[in-house]
Amino acid sequence: MLETLDLSLSLPRSEYVTELARRQLQLRELAFQVFQQKRPVVRAFEGWDAAGKGGAIKRITEKMDPRAYVVYPISAPQGEEKMRHYLYRFWTRIPEQGHIALFDRSWYGRVLVERVEGFANLHEWRRAYKEINSFERQLQDFGTIVVKFWIHISREEQLNRFEVRRTTHYKSWKLTDEDWRNREKWPLYEEAVEEMLVKTSTKNAPWTLIEGNDKNFARIKTLTKLVDVLSQQLNFKPTDPVGKLKTKF
Repeated sequence: MLETLDLSLSLPRSEYVTELARRQLQLRELAFQVFQQKRPVVRAFEGWDAAGKGGAIKRITEKMDPRAYVVYPISAPQGEEKMRHYLYRFWTRIPEQGHIALFDRSWYGRVLVERVEGFANLHEWRRAYKEINSFERQLQDFGTIVVKFWIHISREEQLNRFEVRRTTHYKSWKLTDEDWRNREKWPLYEEAVEEMLVKTSTKNAPWTLIEGNDKNFARIKTLTKLVDVLSQQLNFKPTDPVGKLKTKF
């Protein structure tokens, strides 16, 4: 599935600036509709290390009322979380009605990093597909809008971004030894991703795959998808301040 993505897709800077402003204004309107209609919204972002998850989330929230959303950067479970079912820490972070939660990595760690690194045994991570689908279905039955993104980049592009982080002082904190170790296991992670996409892309909670080699294109495709999904789910058409551009997402 990942091999079908065209990672050469890009967006000129001039179009990016215009489209970014357009989509951010629309998302601000839609966030107000989320509040008015009392709909919880969950947005899950997965992808390779250095794929651009944080950059996409930043652009999504840049023009939104900060009272409307919360961003959860998910790392390894700590303390009490280790003693409970792996979904526990996500249930406790599900947004209340009228609010938005953005997960920078999510419950899919069970079938990705925990699978590849051996933190979950074979039975546990295989069982997780059914558990995750049930979890998302329960959210939707309650009225939650669930949107899931996988941001995909090539192995070569990841190396380029790692090198930029390594040599750029203010970005160096983003690069860890664990990133390099994960990179060595690329084929294992790729196999896990493919299976995850097939088994958890359901009718009501499908995955949206984002071609991420060009950050401008990836960010606008992500914002555009969010506008489309929220507009449909909320039955509300936001104002279009600049009109449609030629680029198709």
